[in-house]
Amino acid sequence: MRFLLRMNSLRFSFVFASLLVGLRAAEPAMAPDWNAVDEETMRHFQALVRLDTSDPPGGELPAVEYLQRVLQAEGIETKTFAVDPKRPNLVARLRGNGSKKPLLIMGHTDTVNVDPAKWKHPPFSAHREGGYVYGRGTIDDKDNVTAALMTMLLLKRHQVPLDRDVIFLAEAGEEGAVHFGIEYMVKEHLSEIAAEFCLAEGGSIVRAGGKIQYGNVQTTEKIPNRVRIVAKGIAGHGSVPLRSNAVVHLAKAIAKIAEWQTPMRLNETTRTFFERLATVSPAEEAARYRTILAGDESGTAQEYFAEKMPALHSVLRTSISPNMIMGGYRVNVIPSEVEATLDIRSLPDEDMNRFLEQLRTLIDDPAITVERAPGHSRPGAPPSGLRTEAFEVVEAAIKRQYGVITIPTMGTGATDMAFLRANGIPSFGIGPIIDREDAQMGFGAHSDQERILEEALYRFVRFNWDVVVTLAARR
Repeated sequence: MRFLLRMNSLRFSFVFASLLVGLRAAEPAMAPDWNAVDEETMRHFQALVRLDTSDPPGGELPAVEYLQRVLQAEGIETKTFAVDPKRPNLVARLRGNGSKKPLLIMGHTDTVNVDPAKWKHPPFSAHREGGYVYGRGTIDDKDNVTAALMTMLLLKRHQVPLDRDVIFLAEAGEEGAVHFGIEYMVKEHLSEIAAEFCLAEGGSIVRAGGKIQYGNVQTTEKIPNRVRIVAKGIAGHGSVPLRSNAVVHLAKAIAKIAEWQTPMRLNETTRTFFERLATVSPAEEAARYRTILAGDESGTAQEYFAEKMPALHSVLRTSISPNMIMGGYRVNVIPSEVEATLDIRSLPDEDMNRFLEQLRTLIDDPAITVERAPGHSRPGAPPSGLRTEAFEVVEAAIKRQYGVITIPTMGTGATDMAFLRANGIPSFGIGPIIDREDAQMGFGAHSDQERILEEALYRFVRFNWDVVVTLAARR
């Protein structure tokens, strides 16, 4: 009996030791020296921000050349793909054993353009002051580009064994010229970036009053649609008003559109958004969120959002904003034609043909036509699932790195993840710590004093490392 017990004990010890060896084999050879990583992160970040890659006119080549030089110096495989040689896309790849499909990490190298006269610090100076870095692209999107770059470098240096390829796409043209970037890559070179999951911009770690509140992860987004409404009438002398005045007909149509509250509709992302937001909000706010979840038949919570929190009102529905009016050329001439352009942001599952028919019925005016307008858009696609491995890993990493819950969001703006989702690649928008107050004070994305907290950049690199190693390292 004693012999059997001893044999069982030896067998258990052997199995336990084998498990330990297996676990150790799954770990990176060495944890990064984060102080050294921070210094290098800032060096690359400032170098990228100092490159003027404004779009328009678009000129991402210097950023791609910089990234390629850094990656190739570490022996990382890179390729470039371009419609215009001044606007290339860079693909870098670390190869795994192929037991899992690749992971794509993505950032765009272009930025919106600037009016330098409005900047306190030169927009491409990457000026450091008070714990912040100021400059165009600091949070849109050279933070994601830098975090992806550092993750690739660290994976290579620490020789992390991978179950899946890790692909870094530094794309052009996100700020309104997708035919140079993601649209081109998806149509012509999808095999180079095909992946099981993608991580890109679109989320953030929300901080208010200096305290981190929760993490936002973008899992779906509304789809931009441009629509023209055109009013036609009889031209005439302004001294003789006409019932057919096209300006009057257009004004009435716009008034009807402004008063139309399109139907509220929740999806998996927005329902979970309100459920989780209610758990971390003051009682009065939480009650409104729960009213939305219950259906908000009276519309009181929706009306509050429309007045006080328009972003939340927008995530509930397909929204319409009349933003441009054109017509008339003299004060004493009644024009025969005037038009308005509507910015319609549809829910991911909206049937736009049906929606436009509803819009025509609402306007109910034979002098008015409603038609699609050409322009910058994104394809529609189902939301990326919350019960996927990628979302669960991101959620767990937010808890580890920031100590807060994760709230999935539907973006009201547009990102290039829409093209990936439309091609069957679940995509998740992540981002660094952002102070909720910054946008109101003029420090947000696309603002004239765009900035990022230095500590937020460093922590974002650690977060990216955590997520990518968990998803891609050999187990």
